[in-house]
Amino acid sequence: MTEPLNRPLPPVTPETEFFWASGADGQLRFLECLDCSALIHPPQPVCRHCRSKKTGVRIVSGQATLAGFTVNHRFSIPGKPPPYVIAQVAIVEDPRVRMTTNIVADCDPEQLELGMLLEVEFEQTADENIWLPVFRPAAEQPEAAPQAPDEIPLERIGEYVRPMVSQDKYEDKVALTGIGMSQIGRRLMRPPLSLTVEACEAAVADAGLTLDDIDGLSTYPGMGGFGGFSEGGVTGLASALGLRPTWFNGAMETFGPSGPLVAAMFAVASGFACHVLCYRTLWESTHTELVRQGRVAPLVRDDPLRPYGPEAQQWFIPFGLVSAANTIAQIAQRYFHRYGTSRETLGWIALNQRANAALHPSAIYRTPLTMADYLEARMITTPLGLYDCDVPCDGAVAIIVSHVDAARDMAKPPVLVEAVGTQLIERLEWDQSTLTHEPLTFGQAAHMWSRTSLRPKDVDVAELYDGFTINCLSWIEALGFCGIGEAKDFLAGGHNIARDGVLPLNTHGGQLSHGRTHGMGLVHEAVTQLRGEAGERQIPGAQVGVVSCGGVTPSIAMLLRADT
Repeated sequence: MTEPLNRPLPPVTPETEFFWASGADGQLRFLECLDCSALIHPPQPVCRHCRSKKTGVRIVSGQATLAGFTVNHRFSIPGKPPPYVIAQVAIVEDPRVRMTTNIVADCDPEQLELGMLLEVEFEQTADENIWLPVFRPAAEQPEAAPQAPDEIPLERIGEYVRPMVSQDKYEDKVALTGIGMSQIGRRLMRPPLSLTVEACEAAVADAGLTLDDIDGLSTYPGMGGFGGFSEGGVTGLASALGLRPTWFNGAMETFGPSGPLVAAMFAVASGFACHVLCYRTLWESTHTELVRQGRVAPLVRDDPLRPYGPEAQQWFIPFGLVSAANTIAQIAQRYFHRYGTSRETLGWIALNQRANAALHPSAIYRTPLTMADYLEARMITTPLGLYDCDVPCDGAVAIIVSHVDAARDMAKPPVLVEAVGTQLIERLEWDQSTLTHEPLTFGQAAHMWSRTSLRPKDVDVAELYDGFTINCLSWIEALGFCGIGEAKDFLAGGHNIARDGVLPLNTHGGQLSHGRTHGMGLVHEAVTQLRGEAGERQIPGAQVGVVSCGGVTPSIAMLLRADT
């Protein structure tokens, strides 16, 4: 008899007990809408398709198609050492429903093919009431099995963009007037609040203001148990500098890590504040080292996929999906499969960022990178290798959002905000959302373009979120710099995205080489370029820049322009 599994287990609730106990009789169960027959997963009290509240539990065949998979080499959970296969499967009875799972350990990953038919089996855990549904390839493969669809075809995202409520745009009332960046590095062993203060004081000085002029503070993710991802929120900075803001904001559920900028724009445009100091601090490298030394307690990993709480994570953690990389890798693989692309396409993004980082004195990785280096680097979670992933660092970035009327009397030329895109159109749940591209990029991009008469051809410089290389590719296509599925040709050789190309991309090295500053570093670089202050890496005549931040989690797209 197989030993019961001993690994992190989901919190069983009255609403989910039917699912996790399915293995007792070997029959997989899902919640079903009794009005339209849609399956509902994860379980919700309402059907997203017809909004009926009449639900029941349905026994399904246990068959599914393989919608995505990755061989995880880097991460682990207790009781499940790598390598192992994490998969997303589409349920045959309703392929719109996907679930995260594992492929059984005795299955050779080389034999897996997207779209193949799978069959469920159950692994009993140390808790006899919890059975984990896992899958293996069916003995007989049909010629065609139901495939997982995108809920909304990407080509139709624009149909769901809400029209502007008013032609009086809040973007026209604000400007970016000050930027600051702290020391950036690995394991700096500095208190995170000191990095925050350094960046914020630099931004205030850059704007020609004093700390007493600051009447608003805005940050991400705010106060809480975020380990190396926060310096203490608004409370920490206000206390350290003796500030008395009229308005402040600190929250995780916002438009990605650059969401504080949008909140600040709302506050300024409404007249509630004049100069809002926005900042983002990370000290991941130091925090990790201090944990290793036993000097600080490790972050409790009950919710490692942080914008979603334990209610959502219960569907991931038992199967060893403990990093965004595991989800993003499956998106990359599906993109490769659908559009005939290979790792080299992503490699051109990594090589471009490294070449640009060589010209930035504070970039963490500045040594040359070749395609051979990229392809031969150790695998993290297939098909993503080491150089497909951004580099954790210590550092802080600060941006000041001011009212446009005050901005033109300040120390530096203001950078104006042409349009911002924030609308949620694609699904939020990581394993239910867009299949071939990073979710929450197409909706925000379409929303941004609906708020301006400018078009992709007008953009002089692009600073696009590159937590992983496929994120950056997704934004390139979402923003319309090439067609959907056409990145293979657009990125080939790296010429189009080089500093002298048609779309100079991540001119400071991006998060892949400059450092993971969670999008705020991209805004800092865009302002630097539009002011003409980037030195060796300056794009001549840059007047319009696009910046994106986030994806998979709620995100933002912003179109900025020089004040000419």
